[in-house]
Amino acid sequence: MFTGIIETVAEIVAITEMGTNKSFSLTSPLVKELHPDQSICHNGVCLTVEQVDDNQYTVTAIAETLAKTNLGKWQKGDLVNLERCVPALGRFDGHFVSGHIDTTAICTGIIDKNGSWEYSFSFDKEYANNIIEKGSIALNGISLTIFNVGLNCFTVAIIPYTYVHTNMQNLLVGDTVNLEFDMIGKYVNRMQSLKN
Repeated sequence: MFTGIIETVAEIVAITEMGTNKSFSLTSPLVKELHPDQSICHNGVCLTVEQVDDNQYTVTAIAETLAKTNLGKWQKGDLVNLERCVPALGRFDGHFVSGHIDTTAICTGIIDKNGSWEYSFSFDKEYANNIIEKGSIALNGISLTIFNVGLNCFTVAIIPYTYVHTNMQNLLVGDTVNLEFDMIGKYVNRMQSLKN
């Protein structure tokens, strides 16, 4: 379980294709604290640490993950948002995030508000019932509040701390991001659908 509060970023230093899978080697300030079998959220995607060396670690994404997220577009040198699982006695500062991506969205606009930034996104309208005005969303693993909600679009505001400490500073119009909708809202939608 994650909270959407990003700890740091990792840089992709190598990508290896193995059949339909891709293995990513990353370097991060967290490397010394990682161990094999650990679950780490990468841009909102829960991946298992497979190997840890002196200054880098390795994770693998299977074909399903590559197809349903933005991991298939990752390139050497890209920065990735990282969050480790919340400890049992840890603070819960964001919202419930599972690390299981629902879909992707495309950045359609960026506005510099002279102290903050507004990013607009569009996504497949089949997911429209999963967002509400002022609701929570995990965007590339970042817990954010959404506004200006439309049928297949929304906007988020980014404060300077988030801008500096995540990969939002590198996001461009046209880029693809990972979305995980609010878990509680998804359960409510599921219960309602079963009543019909």
